[in-house]
Parts: sequence; C-alpha cells; structure tokens
Amino acid sequence: MHDGSVNNRRVSNVPRKWLVRRTKVKDVHRGTRSPDRHDEEVGRRLRARRLEQELSQTELGEQIGVTFQQLQKYEKGVNRIGAGRLQRAAEVLRVPITFFFDDAAPVRKRLSESLPPTAFEFLKTSNAMRLVKAFSTNC
Repeated sequence: MHDGSVNNRRVSNVPRKWLVRRTKVKDVHRGTRSPDRHDEEVGRRLRARRLEQELSQTELGEQIGVTFQQLQKYEKGVNRIGAGRLQRAAEVLRVPITFFFDDAAPVRKRLSESLPPTAFEFLKTSNAMRLVKAFSTNC
C-alpha cells in the first residue's frame, strides 16, 4: 500500500520513490581533525588585531555574526574560520585578508599599525594582556 507516508506519518503527497531515505554514513574527517599550525596562526593574528583595536570578543563576534565562544575557538585555532567570515573580520579590523596568513610578511611591514611576529607569540601566554595593560597605564 502506497500512501506517501514514512513510518506511518503522513509526509506529503510526494510519491514514495521520491522521498530520500537517510542513512548513517560515517564521516572519516569529522571529529578527527586537530588544529594545525595555519588555524592557530590565523587565530593568533585575529586575536592580536582585535586586542590592538581594543575590541572585546563579544563586540567583534557581533560584528562578524558569531558568539564570543565561537570567536574564542577561532582565536585558539580549535575551529577553522570560513573564508567569508574571515573576510568580514578583516573588514571590521581594517586589515587586508592577507594579514592573517604566513606569507603576509611584506604586507605586515607596510602596515604600521600591525604587531611584529614576536608579539603574536607573546599574546599566546595566559596573562599577556594583564601585563601589557599594567605597563601601558603607568606610562
């Protein structure tokens, strides 16, 4: 008997042969990818520029359409940031998109407001911003 239903529930008047049956297919890449050096570098540069612009994670997140938790994951390199969202972040942070990549060294030299590479390494430490703020307010 063909009644257009699936599991005794009426779906629509679509013939049964047109309905797509969902099967479980294991995605071999899902859950196995760990952050690589590129994700971490993009995240470090995103964080450094955000801090340089004195934006909170919440403020930048709202401007690029993500939560502050998601932005934290981008900054730590846990999640990859998509091309469109990275482009939006570059616009908000007023840097060319090449700023976020390794081969951006010539661009970085042209941008006087950019941090040198050693600052990116420094910003990885847990209390880096406390130290920077402590010294900058006493000047």
